[in-house]
Amino acid sequence: MKCLIIDVVHSAIAEELGKYMQVDTHMLPTSEELAKLIPGYDVLIMRVDPKITKAVIDAADVLKVIGVCSVGLNHVDLDAAKAKGIQVFNAPGMNANAVAELTISKMLDVSRHTIPANADVKVNKNWDKYKFVGRELRGKTLGILGFGRIGQRVGELARAFKMDVVAYDPYLPAEVFEQQHAKSLSIDELLKVSDFVTIHMPLTPETKDLFNAKSIAEMKDDAVVLNMARGGIVNEKDMYEALKAGTIGGYASDVMENELGGLTEGAGFDSPLFECDNFIITPHLGAQTVDASYDIGQMIIGKVKAALNLA
Repeated sequence: MKCLIIDVVHSAIAEELGKYMQVDTHMLPTSEELAKLIPGYDVLIMRVDPKITKAVIDAADVLKVIGVCSVGLNHVDLDAAKAKGIQVFNAPGMNANAVAELTISKMLDVSRHTIPANADVKVNKNWDKYKFVGRELRGKTLGILGFGRIGQRVGELARAFKMDVVAYDPYLPAEVFEQQHAKSLSIDELLKVSDFVTIHMPLTPETKDLFNAKSIAEMKDDAVVLNMARGGIVNEKDMYEALKAGTIGGYASDVMENELGGLTEGAGFDSPLFECDNFIITPHLGAQTVDASYDIGQMIIGKVKAALNLA
C-alpha cells in the first residue's frame, strides 16, 4: 500500500503509517497536479488544500481513505468519494481549544488596541498611552454562532472574563445550553444584544454571506465580529463599508473569502479591508499549534488504521 501526504501535518502520521505502507510527500499540489499524482495511492493525507474535485476522485484508481487533518470538509467532493467507496475522515474537536484561545486573543487585541499600539511604539517610535483607550470584556455580551466543541470552549473561556454568553445552534437540545450556562437565541436576537459576535459555523449555502449589510445593520454600532470559521460567511465588501462608515466596532478574522491556499511563496495578497484600522487578520492559523497538530494526527492515524484493518 501507498500513502500520499500533501500538506504540513504532524510527523507522527508518516512515522506510524510508514510501518504499514510506503509514505510519499508532495507539498500542496493543485487539483490538476493531484489528479496526475493520485493514481496508485491507497491513502491521501491532507488539510484544506487543494479542492478534492470529482476529477481527482475519478483519477484515484485504488484510493480507499482520505484523512483530512482539519474540521471542515467543504473542499472535498463527498458525493463523488462516496460513490467510489472512498472513506473520508476529518478530526472534529481536536483543534477546539487552539481556535478558542485564538478567538479570545483577538477579542482582547481588538478591545485593547494592542496591535496598532505595538506598531505605534515600534514603527512610529511613539509612547502615547492616551491614544489607545480600550474596553474590558467583563460585563459584555458574547454571541456565539455555532455552539459545537469550539463554540462551547469559547463560551467557557469567556465566562472566566465575566462575560454573558448567548448562543445560536439549531442542532443542539436545550439542555446543552443550560449545561454551558449560555442563553439560546435566534440569530436576529443574538445580533441585537451582543457586544461581540464570534462565528464557529461551517460554510454552507445557508451560512454564505450570513454577515451582510442587513445583518450588520441590526448590530450595535460598537459591536465586534470575529470570524474563526470560513471567509465566505462574512460578505467582505459589506463589512468594509460598515467599518469605513463606523457602523460596526471592528472585525477580527482568521480567514478570508479568497485566501491563499497553503504555502504560496512569493504570492501577493491584498484586500480593501486592510485599509481599516479596526480590522485585524491572521492567515488561517487557528489550528496552528503543536498541541492541536499532535492531537489531530493521533485521531487521523487511528481512523486510517481502523479503516484499513491495520494492526
